[in-house]
Amino acid sequence: MEEKKRVVLPVKMDGRFSYSIVLEDSFEQLARELAPLETEERRICIVTDSQVGPLYGELVRQELSRVCKKVTVYTIESGEAHKTLDTVKGLYEHLILEHFDRKDILAALGGGVVGDLTGFAAATYLRGVRFIQIPTTLLSQVDSSIGGKTGVDFDSWKNMVGAFHMPGLVYMNLSVLKTLPKRQFASGMAEILKHGLIRNAAYYDWLLENQTAIQGLEYEALLPMIAESCRIKRAVVEADPTEQGERALLNFGHTIGHAVEKLKDFRLLHGECVAVGMAAAGFISWKRGLLDTADLEKLTGGLRAFSLPETAKGLEAGKVVETTRSDKKMEAGSIKFVLLRRMGEAFVDRTVREEELLEAVSWILEDR
Repeated sequence: MEEKKRVVLPVKMDGRFSYSIVLEDSFEQLARELAPLETEERRICIVTDSQVGPLYGELVRQELSRVCKKVTVYTIESGEAHKTLDTVKGLYEHLILEHFDRKDILAALGGGVVGDLTGFAAATYLRGVRFIQIPTTLLSQVDSSIGGKTGVDFDSWKNMVGAFHMPGLVYMNLSVLKTLPKRQFASGMAEILKHGLIRNAAYYDWLLENQTAIQGLEYEALLPMIAESCRIKRAVVEADPTEQGERALLNFGHTIGHAVEKLKDFRLLHGECVAVGMAAAGFISWKRGLLDTADLEKLTGGLRAFSLPETAKGLEAGKVVETTRSDKKMEAGSIKFVLLRRMGEAFVDRTVREEELLEAVSWILEDR
């Protein structure tokens, strides 16, 4: 892959420019990238969490203060447990008390929880205000910050309340990954491996070949890797912004993954659950004769290489299958399940039977 120090990827909706995805190694160009949003007379609220705020909140506040009238910071508690309507309510109150109007801007500084929650607040406050994404985890950089999916959890149902609301900018400082715990980095790698599995087999092979450099956080490996994953997600989102068709391919591994995530009471990270779900989806693809045994081993071997689980212990197969029925991807009573036609090519299938699901789930619950 090409060696660069900076990548800018324009995102287009209906053939027209919508926003840019910018990949850098610092926050130094953040203010400049905001220029198209005409922020000089506007307020910006940085929404961050209790882990990210102490690390980068002041630095980002200083950068944004250069190009707007006023910057406020609203900090939420970190973790999926706080991705709720109650948290959004607190943010609404802050915006009201600070007199934010429809032309002001929210800035999501954090991982997927902060990005999803901030985007949902932006979509609904005063019937819609602008927001930008400043993702600080690998998972949010390659997945949740791109494409305008926003939302919060409702009781134990993940992302059940939400809206499509496109950001005005996605700005990634890849140097923040140096402070990311190894387990969180591995969680992000699940989505990256997924991109190769569903759209680009050569990219998947490149990931395995460059495992040492990637896990060593070498910028020369991280930049092309994250850029390629962003390109794949951008292409799918541009073709299907509101998930009416092709965008569903991005859910590879998520149907069973979300069920595992819920039944484990969110003790496992999202990427860890997606990894287990991808193993199960790969198993079904193998059982149907779409993948050969070497393909299935390459899929699970990739998970192991990046410290991701391929099994989930302590669950009942029947309960996992039952939980998939409450997934958002149900349509007219059937699950839109994503399988692999071959490595690098995914498709949506509505014919996966309960017996197939049970066999696949039983397989991922086995000791191996």
